[in-house]
Parts: sequence; structure tokens; C-alpha cells
Amino acid sequence: MTNPITTRREGAILEVTLNRPPANAIDLATSRIMGEVFAGFRDDPELRVAILTAAGEKFFCPGWDLKAAAAGDAVDGDYGVGGFGGLQELPNLNKPVIAAVNGICCGGGLELALSCDLILASDNATFALPEIRSGTVADAASIKLPKRIPYHVAMDLLLTGRWFDAEEALRWGILREVTTPEDLLAKAWDLARLLASGPPLVYAAIKEVVREAENMRFQDALNRVTRRQMPTVDRLYSSEDQLEGARAFAEKRPPVWKGR
Repeated sequence: MTNPITTRREGAILEVTLNRPPANAIDLATSRIMGEVFAGFRDDPELRVAILTAAGEKFFCPGWDLKAAAAGDAVDGDYGVGGFGGLQELPNLNKPVIAAVNGICCGGGLELALSCDLILASDNATFALPEIRSGTVADAASIKLPKRIPYHVAMDLLLTGRWFDAEEALRWGILREVTTPEDLLAKAWDLARLLASGPPLVYAAIKEVVREAENMRFQDALNRVTRRQMPTVDRLYSSEDQLEGARAFAEKRPPVWKGR
């Protein structure tokens, strides 16, 4: 059996490709491998941005492998260090992750894409949360979607399980951009290179602040930031990059970010 996950590294960017034909469904073993890959990305100081995509044009990912489940792969089994798909519950992932979605993206596959920070999709991508039809709950999507798009739209998608296309996903703000299948990966790499050229310590602080502030009152969250009570914020305000940003502005030149 071929490795269900392939990677390509270029400078500070890691491309992660789900390659498990025919549909790129995720079983327990694949989820654990994905967790190891993304934990490695998180812990590698030379890497700054990741792209998650999938092989083929018909499927991005339909989520959980129901055939594997029918053969005894427990739904509540060991998904690995990052939870389902390696991203959903990976702690302290303070680097940007871009999803490049091609084809069918439904169920846990859509939840996996929602675990990324930015989502690009080809114009042939289609989406759904069909768990309602199999008598189960789209747990991660039920938590995330009502916080990201209008409540009644999220409830429509969750309660009906209906399919929607890339243009609708773009309209509701789920996607950053829609492109052709031929241009999808190139666009994702352009965005990744833009982010990789930016200040990694700032990105880390942004991700931690957003994550920690989600269930906090505004003033409590702001106090934690201004008092440097978040590790990434404290590191940023004590860093060479903080000084470099000010110097570059004063000297009217592009900053050189070192991540320290």
C-alpha cells in the first residue's frame, strides 16, 4: 500500500497531499500519519506555512472512511496527536495553514478544511455536511460554522445536509478565493510564499490570541495581550524582529524577519 500522505518542501513552505484513492477518505492510520506530519511542521523552526491539498480532481476528502469503519476501524479510536485529520485538535499550532480544495469536500473533509486558516477552492469544488443523513452529528462543524458564518446559514447547512458550490461558499466567507482547477495549487503557493515572507512571530501571536480569546470577554483577552500573559505575545515583544520592524520602517526599507 502506498503512503496515504505525501509531502513537498520548498524553503519555509510544506505542501501536504492526501493521496488515498479512490476518494481520499481518512481512516485511523491515515489520521495518525497526518498528525505526525503536522506536528513535525509545527515543531520545525525552519517551516513557516503549510498547504493541505489532495490528489486527483474528483475528491478533496469525504471525511471518515466508512468502509474502514464497517471493517472494524472504530469511529472513537485513536486519531493521533492532532485529532481527526491531524489538524482538528493539534495543540499550539501557531503557523498558518492553507487548504487548497479540489472536487468533493464533505463531512469530515469539510471539517478538516475548516481547521485550516485560509481556504482556496477550485470552481468544481462542492461541499456538504451530510452527517444528518447517516444519523450522526458533524461535531466540529457544529461548533465552528455558527461562529464563522450567519447562524441561520450554518443551521441550514447542518440541518439539511444539502450540497453547495464554491461560489456559495465564497459568498458566505468560508473561502478566500475560487479559481480554476488548473490554477488552484499555484494560487495556494503564491499565498503561501506571501505569508512565508512575513513576520513568523507575529503570525504565531495572532493565532494564539485568536484561539485563546474565542471564549473570553473582550477586556479579559485584551488585558492578557497587553500584560504579555500569552507566550507568543511575550516572545514577540522581546524579539529581534520587533526591533527590526521599527528599524526597517525608520530606514524606509523592507524588513528582514528572522523569527527570533
